[in-house]
Amino acid sequence: MNSPLTHFDSQGQAHMVDVSAKAETHRVARATGHIRMQPATFELVATGQAKKGDVIGIARIAAIQGAKRTADLVPLCHPLPITRVAVDFELDSDTHTVHCTAQVETLGRTGVEMEALTAVQVGLLTVYDMCKAADRGMVMGGIRVLEKSGGKSGHWQGA
Repeated sequence: MNSPLTHFDSQGQAHMVDVSAKAETHRVARATGHIRMQPATFELVATGQAKKGDVIGIARIAAIQGAKRTADLVPLCHPLPITRVAVDFELDSDTHTVHCTAQVETLGRTGVEMEALTAVQVGLLTVYDMCKAADRGMVMGGIRVLEKSGGKSGHWQGA
């Protein structure tokens, strides 16, 4: 029986997937996630008054760096020539939540979903790191791929 898990060979051993026969196409992936915090912590982020500085600005740079370093962090990911990383943060004062969305693009033989997910995670971890002195109870969640395009599977969009 063939497994749908492509990172295992017929003997069940982990391996990096061979993408050499795939066509180079423009590939795009968008991912999102959020971090919820106490109202006072949210106010520090929203007003730029956190002790460590501009939380959102630093988190944006960290997210971009995370996308670029994905292959160093996830063992079976291919190192990719990323052509674009865009990271947006949205502050929701009603729920004291910071939302992060990352879009990653490449011209290559494999998708950039992992890079988009890593960007979101690293961005949110950076928000946590910069605010943990004020609020160690922050909660991250909702990390997911929103959509991807490129390659033979074409366009996919989540619910």
